[in-house]
Amino acid sequence: MAGMNLYETDPLFPWNRLDDSPDLKTIRDFFGQLPDGQLLAALHEQRGRGRNDYPVSSMWFCALLQPLLRHPTMQLTLDELKRNADLRRLGGMEAVAEVPKPWNMSRFLALLGKEPYRTMLAGVFDAMVRRLGGAVPDLGRHASGDSTHLSARKGRSRGGRGEMQPDGGHKEYTDKEGRCVKVLEWFGYKLHLLCDTRHEVALSYRVTPASTHDSQPLPELVEAARGNLPEGRIETLAYDMAADDAGTHGLLANYGIKPLIETRALWKGDPERVLEHAGIGNIVYNEAGTVSCYDLASDPPVRHEMAYIGHEAKRGTLKYRCPAMHRKWDCPCHGRCNKDKCYGLTVRVKQSLDLRRFPPIPRATRTFERLYKGRTASERVQARLKIFWGVDDGNVAGGAGFLASVGLVMVAHIGLAALLASSPRRRTGTLGRLRLGNIAKALAERP
Repeated sequence: MAGMNLYETDPLFPWNRLDDSPDLKTIRDFFGQLPDGQLLAALHEQRGRGRNDYPVSSMWFCALLQPLLRHPTMQLTLDELKRNADLRRLGGMEAVAEVPKPWNMSRFLALLGKEPYRTMLAGVFDAMVRRLGGAVPDLGRHASGDSTHLSARKGRSRGGRGEMQPDGGHKEYTDKEGRCVKVLEWFGYKLHLLCDTRHEVALSYRVTPASTHDSQPLPELVEAARGNLPEGRIETLAYDMAADDAGTHGLLANYGIKPLIETRALWKGDPERVLEHAGIGNIVYNEAGTVSCYDLASDPPVRHEMAYIGHEAKRGTLKYRCPAMHRKWDCPCHGRCNKDKCYGLTVRVKQSLDLRRFPPIPRATRTFERLYKGRTASERVQARLKIFWGVDDGNVAGGAGFLASVGLVMVAHIGLAALLASSPRRRTGTLGRLRLGNIAKALAERP
């Protein structure tokens, strides 16, 4: 990317290398790669034979320029255009008089946030993700999801009847014992994201009123991300316990996606239940799905966590083995459990018994712990959207204009991601030598 040095040792998406204020070449390259033809054609058709003081293309340029330049208000963006003739010409505006007025942009954003234009705006984002997904082999392989609050300024909404309106949100944060430790209340919306955990690139997004439960848009998010990526690309999905319900686990099982979701504490009374079809009545599991066995020869009986052997996808089972045989230690209950089995007692747990308790990657495994840490990628993406691009500045009144501003920030995010991945890299220790990597070449070949 012009204006800053990217090195071969940098990650594919070096977000820390983004300029606070992009130069003219970066802005030109950004707009040159956008698949926005269908959206602009629809906006031209909507305008019809009305006044055309400010062309649609110029207003689209101004709308996207605000998050690119990281200006908190549209007025600052328009002032920048009036001062900078070179920047103004990039948007097709030769004279200062051709720069739109703030009220013109307010009406444009209100239109952009209504249907069908809001869906077309999201389509620009989806097309960019598909382009990246086709060029980056591991994009979306391990995904994470989360939602965050968006504060909309209270005021007269430009959304018409039937348009999505902001409302009040309430969220409680609890500790491991289920006690409420923090309460968050706000007015506005929720932004729901699915992100790639390695590259921190958004794969799909949805905006809902603030009162919407976190898990409600999850089916749409997953379906959109699957449509934006090559078939079968998503292998795992990490989400917090808000998505711990039978519907979510069933949905992911149908798609062949392995869930990485912590359980909610719902059981009352006994923390363990007997696995009836296995062992001699000494095999139990807890609410998190951890399978254990009891040494009945000891007094009192001693509980041991069984050794997880693997997921048998064709059988739809999880395989566990006697922990003493697996880890080579003597158990007083050996003769009672294993008898003459040289391999030891083996237990197959049917996932259909409870998809929430028995996911393909059990929670009490190092693999689950390692992959679940990737969930923090969503939080970093959210922070970048809020702090760097100002999606939560609250400077736009609720309604269609606010929804358009969120969509524009998402397009800025994915567009800059494509520029980072396609930029030439400088060889370490050399001067003036730039080369394109394989992914940059693949992106250059894609329309």
